[in-house]
Amino acid sequence: MLYQGTGAVDLEGWQLIDQSDGAPQFVFPVYLLQPQSSVRVYTNEVHPKSGGFSFQRMTSIWNNSSPDTAPLINPSGETVSTKDYPPGC
Repeated sequence: MLYQGTGAVDLEGWQLIDQSDGAPQFVFPVYLLQPQSSVRVYTNEVHPKSGGFSFQRMTSIWNNSSPDTAPLINPSGETVSTKDYPPGC
């Protein structure tokens, strides 16, 4: 998802969670997300050009037999965005 705000946002404390299982959870460190940009969080790889973030897991997170959702939660605990994943993603 592309951030379309007008100023940089510090993602420190923001979280991604596997909604159906409640885990794993990824908590962002200090990172300034610039307008018109995005970051990616990988299962077990690090790609600096897309933020360099990883859950550091050896198994797929959203490879389920049923649909799943990854909410993006701000430090206040509010869900600000979600991404749905189909079965077997």
